[in-house]
Amino acid sequence: MKRLIGLDYGDERIGVAVSDATRTLASPHSVIRHQGWGPTAEKVSGLMDELGAEYIVIGLPRNMDDSLGSQAREVMGFAKRLTEKGIRVELADERLSSVEAGEKLRESGLSAPESRKRIDQAAAALILQDYLDRLPGQGTGYNQ
Repeated sequence: MKRLIGLDYGDERIGVAVSDATRTLASPHSVIRHQGWGPTAEKVSGLMDELGAEYIVIGLPRNMDDSLGSQAREVMGFAKRLTEKGIRVELADERLSSVEAGEKLRESGLSAPESRKRIDQAAAALILQDYLDRLPGQGTGYNQ
């Protein structure tokens, strides 16, 4: 089984997470500086090759009422650019992932400046982990 890559898409930075080969655990990986859909899609494609990833999971920022705002449309446009390059993309609800990532980083004892450096990739790991937990055969309960 190949790894998956999770992305937390932002206007300036895109957080990157990667799964293990069994698709059980997501780990923060890096941050990509966003330089427009074309150049950024090239970076993502190169990262997929480097990590041996099968496809991409991108967080889709839905509003609390489940509607899609301007940032969600931006994510969908980037996802379309990736699919035009032949990359499979799955969109995953990412409501409040950055807030949760920030809380977890603060709980871990990191300083505010250090937390800000890591929040994008931590949010990507939360998005990807939630997706992995929902894959068939990946139950997290005792009654598998």
